[in-house]
Amino acid sequence: MPTYKRFEDLPVWQAAAVLYDRTDDFLAVAPPRLSHSFRDQLERAVLSISNNIAEGFERGTTKELLAFLYVGRGSAGEVRSMLTILTRRPWIDQNLKSQISNLKSCSESCSRQLRAWAGSLQNSSIAGHRHLNATPRKQFAREKSKI
Repeated sequence: MPTYKRFEDLPVWQAAAVLYDRTDDFLAVAPPRLSHSFRDQLERAVLSISNNIAEGFERGTTKELLAFLYVGRGSAGEVRSMLTILTRRPWIDQNLKSQISNLKSCSESCSRQLRAWAGSLQNSSIAGHRHLNATPRKQFAREKSKI
């Protein structure tokens, strides 16, 4: 299992960044009938996914990372909810429905990745790099080399 030193290198952060890019592209062509508040909330929810991954990663403790991963996963759910509601509107044409479907798939992928990462951290004996002094670092390195 690779060890990441920067959140920008995490596959799930990269997927969340792609989701933001695609959502921004979608909002650029979305009908004017889509309210400003809906657009704003969707953009903020999408951006929240990558931002929570980044903030949790930078915090330095497993407990805080987990909390932020779950917040990010919640934001992915919010994105899917908003997109699902949007597809129910009669004025959304088939081309936009196809884009929305792709956005939902990307959001679901982020959610699955976050769930898997959180699951792997749930039973971790490492409290986080903020808590590692010389002794636990050596023990962690020994355990990791056995894998």
